[in-house]
Amino acid sequence: MKIRSAAAMLVAGALALASQAPAQGAGPKYNTDATLIYYDSSGNATLDPAEPQNGSSYSHESLLAIYDTLIRFDQAGNLTPGLAESWTINDDLTEITLKIRKGVTFHDGAKLDAAAVKRNFERSTALGKRAGNTLADTFQQIGTIETVGDDTVKLKLRQPSGQIEFRLAYNSGMMVSPAALEPLPNGDPVFGATMKPIGAGPYRVKSFDSNVKTIMTRYDEYWRGKEGRPAGFENHYVPDARARLNAVRSGEATIALIDPRTIADAKAAGLTIQMVEKNALWDIYLNVSRPVLSDVRVRQALMYALDREALADAIGFGSSKPTGQLWAPSSPFYIKELDTRYPYDPAKARALLAEAGYKNNAEITLLLLNTTEYRQLAEALQGMWADVGVKLKFDVIDVSQYTQFARPTPRGDMMIGRNGGRGDAVEGLMQIVGTGGGVNPGGAASPKIDALLQKARILKSTDPKRLETMLELSREISEQVGNIPTITRATVYAYKPGCILDLEAYMPAGDERFNDVKIGPNCK
Repeated sequence: MKIRSAAAMLVAGALALASQAPAQGAGPKYNTDATLIYYDSSGNATLDPAEPQNGSSYSHESLLAIYDTLIRFDQAGNLTPGLAESWTINDDLTEITLKIRKGVTFHDGAKLDAAAVKRNFERSTALGKRAGNTLADTFQQIGTIETVGDDTVKLKLRQPSGQIEFRLAYNSGMMVSPAALEPLPNGDPVFGATMKPIGAGPYRVKSFDSNVKTIMTRYDEYWRGKEGRPAGFENHYVPDARARLNAVRSGEATIALIDPRTIADAKAAGLTIQMVEKNALWDIYLNVSRPVLSDVRVRQALMYALDREALADAIGFGSSKPTGQLWAPSSPFYIKELDTRYPYDPAKARALLAEAGYKNNAEITLLLLNTTEYRQLAEALQGMWADVGVKLKFDVIDVSQYTQFARPTPRGDMMIGRNGGRGDAVEGLMQIVGTGGGVNPGGAASPKIDALLQKARILKSTDPKRLETMLELSREISEQVGNIPTITRATVYAYKPGCILDLEAYMPAGDERFNDVKIGPNCK
């Protein structure tokens, strides 16, 4: 025992000396003096979380960096504390109480407290339908907003809701400095371009050029700390895929979202390719109130006329798979047989079209967002549907104008979308196939869809009946073709080797959370 003790003492002494000696070749883990420059395919018209365009999960990188939310999704989509350090919901789902985190400040130095949260909620409530669908629907559910002391906010709902906590982890929970919400000199409320983007997130806005770029600097007083974060974050909006790739190759960008067709070129240039697979797909949103799409037989024909295997090969370049539903196999709502319910069958498609009165004379207008990737998919659809007698015409618009599809006077019969879902699955379906959904101007394809959505909305996320309802809903959506899923869509990034660290899949949305992304020590 004495010999062992002596040996242990010698080892301990050696370890102590080693810990005091300078590390050979040791250096910083990250370059915190560099700026993270990201080239994206779509952007932000404004930085107001209430702006309808910002309801899309594909416009969230800048928003997530500027504004922290009351409740926070982790990377897997689970609810965790955010600006609210805790929350409770009563048994009948009509009241939620939020305990606000102490010591948090906005970028202008203002203190986050219960009064600031209430001011945000009052502003969102007053916007009504002017705001994006998700936010407007959230605050229609809220009856009263009460503060208890300076750190507690209590919301009483108009009806039971199992989704309110999910909503507060999304745009509805993004907190803006009260000073930025003061009315304009003429008394008008601030909204969209007139609202100053002052949040409590890890980055503060230095400059903003609508639909061109957002330039941000690190907020060193951020409550979660600044360790390892780059000095700044720039989000550039560049529709052309080749230009995004070239920006990384030249060093103009640190990282870029690239089109799958450029994967081979990126690899040949020696770049690192990171494919982030999640619950995302290329979906086709429908306006079922249009005469040609009001007949379920036409919608089913369009499903049969899609060669999804060919689409995945031609467009995915190894990053896509065929899908006939909104859910990935990892989702609890996935139903295997729905992926093969509408096999590629041009003859069946022609028969259904003829039965519906459209024998070689169906014309459909697609609202086409003007990027390389959208156009490539649209042209493939155009060719496949032409083979069964459907003429697909394009109405081309800028990506930021996608909300025209669901304006009071809708534009187009259908629109392709990179669907990344929502943090709350019920909310995601509501936007796509429910009456009043943000990309569903024609209403639900059947009354049963709306009824099932309403049933799911008032069930707790842990209630087994919610899963049963969601599965039934998925089958009804597939039967009625409330939307047209095509192929999955992994998010593909390119960057120089070793330059991007800690980029993880952000499952609740189409975009990744760049808040915690780091730059390698040897990269600029």
